[in-house]
Amino acid sequence: MYPYSHPTITRPIHTTNKGFTLLELLVVMVIIGLLAGYVGPKYFAQIGKSETKTAKAQIDALSKALDQYRLDTGHYPTAEQGLEALNSAPSDESRWHGPYLQKALPIDPWGKPYLYRSPGEHGDYDLWSFGKDGQLGGTEESADVVSWQ
Repeated sequence: MYPYSHPTITRPIHTTNKGFTLLELLVVMVIIGLLAGYVGPKYFAQIGKSETKTAKAQIDALSKALDQYRLDTGHYPTAEQGLEALNSAPSDESRWHGPYLQKALPIDPWGKPYLYRSPGEHGDYDLWSFGKDGQLGGTEESADVVSWQ
């Protein structure tokens, strides 16, 4: 017969406090810190790349709208008319059949307006963003995003 099956004999209760030691907690914190140090920079680098890709896609869409404007009017908007001519008809343009953009004129992913020049130095027009730093030149996410490359 099993010794604890008798109704008057009770099983001994062992109460021990189980928890984590300070050393175990420190080891886990070090591992989490190492993972964050490895993954964090890669994650933020991807954000910069996605902003650049967004700017390229917006410049491509604006270029297509500019081409449609030229097909209708026979020329690209002047530098004075700017990209606003894609959404509202210039006062001196009788063959305008826009708007050529479905939504409002976009700003670049860094919160600045796209720059436009017509006639351009690299083609019929130049369309560009200075990138994250807002200045000419730069590398990686601070590089200029342009329509002529």
